[in-house]
Amino acid sequence: MQGSLRKMIRAPGPDPQYLLPVGTDHVALNQFLGQPLSLTYTRAIQCVACGRTTSKSYNQGYCYPCFTRLAACDLCIVKPERCHFAAGTCREPTWAQDHCLQPHYVYLANTSGMKVGITRASQIPTRWFDQGAVAALKLMRVASRHLAGQVEVILARHVKDKTDWRRMLSGPPPPMDLAGAAARLLAQCQDELSTLQSRHDSDALQLLTDESMMTIEYPVIVYPDKVRALNLEKEAQVTGTLQGIKGQYLLLDRGVLNIRKYSGYIVAVNV
Repeated sequence: MQGSLRKMIRAPGPDPQYLLPVGTDHVALNQFLGQPLSLTYTRAIQCVACGRTTSKSYNQGYCYPCFTRLAACDLCIVKPERCHFAAGTCREPTWAQDHCLQPHYVYLANTSGMKVGITRASQIPTRWFDQGAVAALKLMRVASRHLAGQVEVILARHVKDKTDWRRMLSGPPPPMDLAGAAARLLAQCQDELSTLQSRHDSDALQLLTDESMMTIEYPVIVYPDKVRALNLEKEAQVTGTLQGIKGQYLLLDRGVLNIRKYSGYIVAVNV
């Protein structure tokens, strides 16, 4: 089959069943574990926003005009503490109402080790699967993405806010007591969080004390001894035996491929 790639989807169910969107088709990948898989890049990209054909991808699948026009491509998406809406410079205030001015969660996750992160309420647990987390725990519910970003900055002074993707793909990280870590982290940051809380309504930042840690398993036969990134730009055809799926990565016997990185790329898939 051939079509434009999108990030993998986790189908509903007790086990993580991965679907790979290719145009209008969805390839159920779990059934092909241990079997050959081939992706051939056609040297064309379809913008994930407007659908126009482009030769170069910006910000994981956008054409250049959309990249320069859309709020979804602004820096504040990855640095929400620098929210353009809060600064009065948002390019799409209506979009921001639907995506940024919505309840968000601040959480701890075990990916390549413990990290702090944020996501919209509607993206739990999808965000954790996309990051390759083996465990996650919600810490706070906050009123907006901007406020979530401010909380994350405070907590990130003590805990990493990024995943080491090579370590994440090298094997499961050691188990962690996220609840105990959360209690210690919140105690360390109590004064700064109280100051931030005082600037907002009382319900804008809600500490969660009764949440259970979610654990996640991934369909992996074997992890790579050495993590090597495969690149569709450098080798138009990526082939190998599918040995696992974790986060947005395909684990092949000759390297790993980040599917999300190639959103919009028109590929032919053979399994």
